[in-house]
Amino acid sequence: MQPKILLEKDQFDVKIKRLCHELIEVHNDFNETVIIGLQPRGIFLAKRIQKELQSILKNKKINCGELDITFHRDDFRKKELIPNPTTINFTIEDKNVILVDDVLFTGRTIRAGLDAMLDFGRPKDVELLVLVDRRLARHVPIQAKYIGITIDSIESQNVKVEWQETDGKDRITLFNK
Repeated sequence: MQPKILLEKDQFDVKIKRLCHELIEVHNDFNETVIIGLQPRGIFLAKRIQKELQSILKNKKINCGELDITFHRDDFRKKELIPNPTTINFTIEDKNVILVDDVLFTGRTIRAGLDAMLDFGRPKDVELLVLVDRRLARHVPIQAKYIGITIDSIESQNVKVEWQETDGKDRITLFNK
C-alpha cells in the first residue's frame, strides 16, 4: 500500500481551530484549566492549541506545559530511551488538565502521562486531546474527549504526524511499516 495522506496543511489548521472551539465551549476562559503536552511530539500540538486559544480569547494567558514520560513508561527498561525536558511552571492542583498528544494508539503513552502528571499534584479533572485517534488497538481502557480525526488502521500500519516546527510541513500520513 502506498502512503495515504490523511491531512495536509489547510485541513490540519481547520482541525486545530475546531479543537480549540470545542475546548472553549467546555472551559470558557481557562481560569481553572491548563494544557500539558506529552513529550516529545504532543508538545507541538499543545503549543499550537495554546497559541490558537490565545488568539481566539484575545491574548488571554493560557498555561501550557511539557511533560516527559520516559521513566513512567512500562517499556523503559526494554529499549534505550532518551529523556526530554519537563517544563511545568504552574500548579495543576485542583485544576482541569487537558493532556495533549499527537496520536492515540494503544493508550500506553497516555497511561504513562497520567502517572507522570501526578508527580506535579492532583488535578480536579483530566481530559485527553489528540490529533489522531487510532481506535482499534487499545491495550488500556483510555479514550480521548477531543479528537482531530479518527482512523481505523491495523497494527502493521503507522501514522506519521509531521510538524512545521521540526519537519518543515504540517501533514498526517498513514503507511505500512
